[in-house]
Amino acid sequence: MKSYLPLGVVFLLAARWISGQELLQNPGFESLTGWECWDPVNCSLSDERHSGEHGLAVTNRQQDWHGPTQYIQTTPGHVYEVSGYIKLLNGDDQNGVRVDLQLDIEYTDGSHDYKSAASKSRVKPSDGWIQVLGAFTAPTKEEGELLRNGGFEYMGDWDCWDPVVCTLVNDKHSGQHSFQITARQQTWMGPSQYVNVTAGHVYAATGYVKLLNDKEGQVTGQKVDMVVAFTFTDNSNDYETAGSHSGAKVADGWIRVTGSVKAPTTKPIKSARFYFQGPDPSINFLVDQASLKDLGAPETAIINFDNSIEKIRKSNITLRLSTSSHFNSHDVTIHLVQMNKSFPFGTAVAAGKYNDPQMTKYRDFIHGHFNWAVPENALKWYSIEPNQGHRNFKPALDLIHGLRAHGLKVRGHNLVWSVDQYVQNWVQQLPPDELRVTVKAHIEDTMNVTRGLLEHWDVNNENLHGQFFQNRLNDTDYNLELFRIARAADPKPKLFLNDYNVDYLHQALQFKAAEVGLYGLGVQCHFGENQEPDGFLIKQRLDTLAEAGLPIWATELDVVAEDANKRADLYEIALKAFYAHPSVEGIMFWGFWDQSHWRGEKASLVTGSNLEPNAAGQRVLDLFERQWMTDKLVAFNTTNHVTVRGFQGDYQLHVLYKGEELKNLTQSFTLGKSAHTININVH
Repeated sequence: MKSYLPLGVVFLLAARWISGQELLQNPGFESLTGWECWDPVNCSLSDERHSGEHGLAVTNRQQDWHGPTQYIQTTPGHVYEVSGYIKLLNGDDQNGVRVDLQLDIEYTDGSHDYKSAASKSRVKPSDGWIQVLGAFTAPTKEEGELLRNGGFEYMGDWDCWDPVVCTLVNDKHSGQHSFQITARQQTWMGPSQYVNVTAGHVYAATGYVKLLNDKEGQVTGQKVDMVVAFTFTDNSNDYETAGSHSGAKVADGWIRVTGSVKAPTTKPIKSARFYFQGPDPSINFLVDQASLKDLGAPETAIINFDNSIEKIRKSNITLRLSTSSHFNSHDVTIHLVQMNKSFPFGTAVAAGKYNDPQMTKYRDFIHGHFNWAVPENALKWYSIEPNQGHRNFKPALDLIHGLRAHGLKVRGHNLVWSVDQYVQNWVQQLPPDELRVTVKAHIEDTMNVTRGLLEHWDVNNENLHGQFFQNRLNDTDYNLELFRIARAADPKPKLFLNDYNVDYLHQALQFKAAEVGLYGLGVQCHFGENQEPDGFLIKQRLDTLAEAGLPIWATELDVVAEDANKRADLYEIALKAFYAHPSVEGIMFWGFWDQSHWRGEKASLVTGSNLEPNAAGQRVLDLFERQWMTDKLVAFNTTNHVTVRGFQGDYQLHVLYKGEELKNLTQSFTLGKSAHTININVH
């Protein structure tokens, strides 16, 4: 490790670095021994000193970081006290300048980090000799970090390709500096760095960005991304988003962008480049404190899903048996049979098919295998009112009443959809004042019609992918107003955000802080064709969203693979990853039947007019109805009380004596997240 003293003026030095044992050679500057003054800096002995015989005069500096340096050896984790005396020979005697004792930390991999060990502000020539005193802890480089100069403390290690201009500035999130990014001509332009990655490994990304100007006329802010561009040996490319933040504005100050990315395994990787992108080219911004850490291959985490499921989806059942003298407790067996699961597993339902009297098998499959449902399209505004003034709730209400009559709970999807292409033409043509009134009336009318029928509402669907209403009304906070309208219309349903392919932690925190009634976060989970859901990556992203402290639902799950056995594997990975996460409260499929699935047979669980489960459906039903349900026999061999684990839900308890059921002792109970004790009296 080496140190240097950055100043903007000519100065004299008399220094000591103290850590119990002195580390510096010639700390009193009694000669030139031990100190380096690299060109163009001139260092010479001076009779003017703080103590001893000499001080060191430092002149001809051309950068604020120019100054005498000396290499020292430190021990990671040890604390060092730093002291130096400085006297300015010229400069601003009115406002003064800042003086730093600076550390240039060089790691064994050749990367650097820069930190201030001590500083003093408003130092003036008239002050004479002043002491700069401080301390630092010798750092260790974090294991797995790929980026060099992630703190943007010097002009190095990052590429700013023409025409982009990167400037070292003092406005920073942490440390001493950040990069200012200007002169961009495309949204993808920004500072970049080549990194060494391993195929199949997962990388956690973090960075801080501060916008310096907003785009005139745009009320919804800017999207900022961290991207890794993979170039393969055949010179093809793949661009993967490592982190994303939508709606950024100057008023936000420093914003955190975070996420994760997996290095592809489809082709050999020739190179990988990490970079910032996203804001409109007219937007200048600062970047600081970037990190890309190797979390390793995901297999080590996948094997823990079953353990997590066992821990969070099961609870203890304690059985306490008492018997009269006529019964031997060793001959008593308890049969625990789970009748219903408490965890929501549901599906999107097509109203046209469900309401068709001929579609008995479609209805029966839904009633027999799911405990939640959501109208696929029937509650969307464009379905209810395709033409202004012609509203039809009957298909949606017939569907909802039918589902509820068979014990299913129902989600509402959705009150409005902000993506332009899903907004009816007549709505898009409304003047702003009339649009505001019309939207409010639609939400109030819809919630009044469905009052008492729905558990949830997705209020403003995919708001991070479309902001029609905010833009049309020139009101950046209208997305918050939509939640206020919905909560005032009916405070009972739980209100959700619902989006896909984004990290929307910032939006969740914004809505939560605004206290507009947000209950939970919907993540849509539409996986690409033959895209294997990465359980480790799913967990990383759920962990990030869980920082909001809100429940999460997987609201629109589907995978696509032509081979049904492959599809079964993909569904199992995704289901286990979601079911194993403590913040996930429910999982909804976005369809299941090949004849009524928006992605066709290649995403289906059942096929044909008889709705026969294919290999994927058989795997899913085995998880739902065998592996994740409890059905066990419990004997009292050595003691009259036994504790077992069971999946949370509704149970029947049957008592058998010498293999014959004592029907008068059958009990029903509900097992929640807390342990449950049952007393069984056999007399």
